[in-house]
Amino acid sequence: MKVIHVVRQFSPSVGGLEDAVLNLSVQQRNMPGVDARIITLNSVFNRNGSLPPRDSVSGVPVTRIPWCGSKRYPVAPSVLWHLRDADIIHVHAIDFFFDYFALTKRLHQRPLIASTHGGFFHSGAYSRLKKLWFSSITRASVSKYSKIVACSENDAELFSPVSGARLITIENGINQEKFLNAASQVPCRTLISFGRFSPHKRLDLLFPLLAALKKQHNEWRLIVAGRPAEQSLEDLRAMADDAGVLAAVTFLPDPSDSELRNALGSATWFVSLSEHEGFGLAAVEALSAGLIPVLSEIAPFRRLIARTGVGILDNSTVFETTAVKIEKCQNSGMAKLTQLRDRAINGAQLYDWRDVAKRYVSVYRDILGEPAIPELNTVSCKPI
Repeated sequence: MKVIHVVRQFSPSVGGLEDAVLNLSVQQRNMPGVDARIITLNSVFNRNGSLPPRDSVSGVPVTRIPWCGSKRYPVAPSVLWHLRDADIIHVHAIDFFFDYFALTKRLHQRPLIASTHGGFFHSGAYSRLKKLWFSSITRASVSKYSKIVACSENDAELFSPVSGARLITIENGINQEKFLNAASQVPCRTLISFGRFSPHKRLDLLFPLLAALKKQHNEWRLIVAGRPAEQSLEDLRAMADDAGVLAAVTFLPDPSDSELRNALGSATWFVSLSEHEGFGLAAVEALSAGLIPVLSEIAPFRRLIARTGVGILDNSTVFETTAVKIEKCQNSGMAKLTQLRDRAINGAQLYDWRDVAKRYVSVYRDILGEPAIPELNTVSCKPI
């Protein structure tokens, strides 16, 4: 079975979408009879230059194609030239590729499946236009897909009105070995945030939270790691300076996995005050490291804390209240913090890419009318 994964951005670009597609593809290539490949754009947004048309990333063949237009809706019609003997096309996210494959279904005649990855509602920008597009263009495109896979329960609620019976839920996984047990072995007053520097991540809120924590205890520190995108490192420095905590913040732009793992080893807490997440990959990776999460009160984060039993929710309006909760937990003693660390690691094990990959292959076989593999018969397309 040849599976073509199509995604607008991929390695060397870094982000939750890129990471999800890579891990899914790697695990599927480890399964007998599955040949997973990737088609993506030939450049990384916000970086100059083009990437080579052919590559291999972690053993997964990658084809990169030219594009034009806006980064919000990059147009790349030449994708049809690269389908070759594909048995199924798996589109990741709701963008040009999603609509184009639906529009050209009669030409390529391949069965289609799409993973939502949060849709295109990551911020409130252009909200009225997005809602109009979603209820019309997206709804029409959905009709050409065999399955729409919600990557979270939040996505399932969002896509249910336009997807109907086509909708199933398969939550994303994480690379369980990437940051396993990486958090500081000795409890410390350091938080870390990692991910893309984008407005909807609300990195601006990290600094007033740190200021509130420092009123509780002056030892509190913050590490901000990630890839500059819509916001630059200079933007974040200015925000920290405005909050009066610049001296207590360490910035780590574009870290490698090893550099990020080392940074995790200096922290006990993870913080994300994002206003939108389709799944919350960084938060789950932080759990696998043994970090205690402090998360905004959005639906995916509420579910994550309820499911794993570890973490603090913050409503991002009264940071003093959250700071008191964090400091109280920090003062609860070595035994309690060690227990929370272990609970975080165990909670992350609920999200395993090997199981996710098997679920997707089971869906592919169903779409293609192939018999299910015996060990997949009992696998559900619902979250664990």
